[in-house]
Amino acid sequence: GVYIAIPFLVKLCPAIQAKLVFLNFVRVPYFIDLKRPQDQGLNHTCNYYLQPEEDVTIGVWHTVPAALWKNARGKDQLWFEDALGSSHPVILYLHGNAGTSSLGYHVVTFDYRGWGDSIGSPSERGMTYDALHVFDWIKARSGENPVYIWGHSLGTGVATNLVRRLCERETPPDALILESPFTNIREEARSHPFSVIYRYFPGFDWFFLDPITTSGIKFANDENVKYISCSLLILHAEDDPVVPFHLGKKLYNIAATSRSFRDYKVQFVPFHTDLGYRHKYIYRSPELPRILREFLGKSEHEHHH
Repeated sequence: GVYIAIPFLVKLCPAIQAKLVFLNFVRVPYFIDLKRPQDQGLNHTCNYYLQPEEDVTIGVWHTVPAALWKNARGKDQLWFEDALGSSHPVILYLHGNAGTSSLGYHVVTFDYRGWGDSIGSPSERGMTYDALHVFDWIKARSGENPVYIWGHSLGTGVATNLVRRLCERETPPDALILESPFTNIREEARSHPFSVIYRYFPGFDWFFLDPITTSGIKFANDENVKYISCSLLILHAEDDPVVPFHLGKKLYNIAATSRSFRDYKVQFVPFHTDLGYRHKYIYRSPELPRILREFLGKSEHEHHH
């Protein structure tokens, strides 16, 4: 009875399905004090609060590159903001493990509205707007330093929404990195482990996928890449159980043949099943610093598919 009731419940109340989309990616642990990054051993990280719009406050963590760690101890927010102008690139990281800070980059990451200690209720439009606000905040402080956008998992949907908007207003980032990306939220939901038990249920799309679309959730990476013009790197583990590897590969094939990338490099880096990186452990790869150095180090306008 429950098995049959759930599809009808989801259909009658699309908000349930919307909650599920955002919940899949909810961040744990809950009990850490996000105002005190130093409790997590991050002495070189500062916690800010920004206000993208009225009634919305987002919590931001800014980790400085290893070269600045010594100086960062005990410094205030102004020192950290000024440090963005020092000669190091900046990565805006959209949800995931900020395991890249020791590579000589500033890493700025934040909780979208309604997540972590950020105030507001999550929506695709709101999350994208929050990301745009943080990007502009970084650019106002980073001078001539490159700014890269890195999205992981659901964050890849926010990243391509953001970068499409940036390209349309002619302020593209220096590169876009997508880790474990999907093509669009419908294809991702169809492949998600949660949906396995209903995949062959009659009317699966109508019951489960249409309510997501009705809620205004698209995260259409496959559409967005057709409007993006900057270097693109896709990282995906073959044994990813959450976002199947074939979706990342499919997104790469769309981007690689898109006219918008004609003058930019598009690169796909797979990680073999034997490595066991699954959905969120690519940051552990000892190869990652080299992959990033080679990808980000080459000239921005090199045509390389």
